[in-house]
Amino acid sequence: MDYSVNKTILANGIKVITRKMPHLRSVSMGVWVNVGARDESLAESGLSHFIEHMIFKGTKKRTAFQIAKEFDAIGGQTNAFTSTENTCYHAKVMDTHLDTMVDILTDVFFNSVFDDREVENERAVILQEIGMAEDNPDEYIHILSGMNFWGEHSLGRSVLGSRENINEFNSDTIKKFFYRFYQPERMVVSVAGNLDHSRFMDIAGPVFESIQPGNDFSERMTPDEHCKVNIHYKDLGQVHICLGTKGMSITDPRRYAFSLMNTILGGNMSSRLFQEVREKRGLAYSVYSYASSFVDTGMFGAYAGVAPKNIQTSVRLILKEISKIRDMRVDSDELRYAKEFTKGNLMIASESNDNQMVRMAQNETHFGRYIPMDEVINNVEAVTEEDILELAESLFQNNRFALTLLGPVTDKHVFDDILP
Repeated sequence: MDYSVNKTILANGIKVITRKMPHLRSVSMGVWVNVGARDESLAESGLSHFIEHMIFKGTKKRTAFQIAKEFDAIGGQTNAFTSTENTCYHAKVMDTHLDTMVDILTDVFFNSVFDDREVENERAVILQEIGMAEDNPDEYIHILSGMNFWGEHSLGRSVLGSRENINEFNSDTIKKFFYRFYQPERMVVSVAGNLDHSRFMDIAGPVFESIQPGNDFSERMTPDEHCKVNIHYKDLGQVHICLGTKGMSITDPRRYAFSLMNTILGGNMSSRLFQEVREKRGLAYSVYSYASSFVDTGMFGAYAGVAPKNIQTSVRLILKEISKIRDMRVDSDELRYAKEFTKGNLMIASESNDNQMVRMAQNETHFGRYIPMDEVINNVEAVTEEDILELAESLFQNNRFALTLLGPVTDKHVFDDILP
């Protein structure tokens, strides 16, 4: 059941969307900005993420400690995240503390001072975060895979940025980027939980409407794909494999078929990759397929962590399953199971107001409207076996793949007879 969803567009262009979920006692709020790692130049790489950290490090009236203490004092949770195309600052509190949450969250969003001393402290934290990502091979392989597939384009860079850039950024650099990109036309405020739209607008509307309109969206350039073998030697017990090829954008009409195809191929424990690579042959503990979709392009990929002696066998198996889904119509029962899996995950997630807050913001950013769950379910149900076959034929027709490996591997020529 879809509860009441309301939307107000302020005079400066900010969109405010709320969803009333009266059975809850909490409210989840997110302030979204349509800017991320792909909007940065090479010299700016890492700035969006640095700003995300700095937002909570002090305003004109609150220190970083006071921000943390005031949220703790009301039992609230607050955090932020940066992605390739968006940055979100979010919080969750009991419905009785809505006013306090709005006051603190808008204060950190609009009045952060980006103090030089705090920049120095947070610089060290982010450098540790980069090191932590590099020390986690099943995470780092995806960063390396993006670099391999997207090349020099900003989509191929880590959201965290480079150590060189992080060491160079200062308060002035951060402020210039913030004021250039954090404009009303790029902002969506999304709130879900036990609240009324009119009351929220009374509390938050004047604050958000006080921001002056800014510049238009900068044009995002669509990258080309690069299909090659890229090996990163590291003395590990496993070799981590990412095999990537052309995917599709977030708004592509075929996205429902794409999601179901991904589920069938490697999206759960009964998927083809999981069964063939892990259950039948014991080659990997972790194996799955995934989709990275952006506003104008995307990548479809498969991951596995295997023993060094099993690299070639594992890559061949992954390619074999991709070829099978391209050359042969999926079984009707297999598609039905994938649909039920997808619908179940969607409906269970929809019971969370955190999930609804995210979903409303993403709907608004990508489609300019709220998409009811019934519409999503109907679109999932409408996908046919022929739809998946046509999609797989379209995506995998040229057998062009980027293979990225992290681990004790040195010779990329062992894949010459495997990859086209």
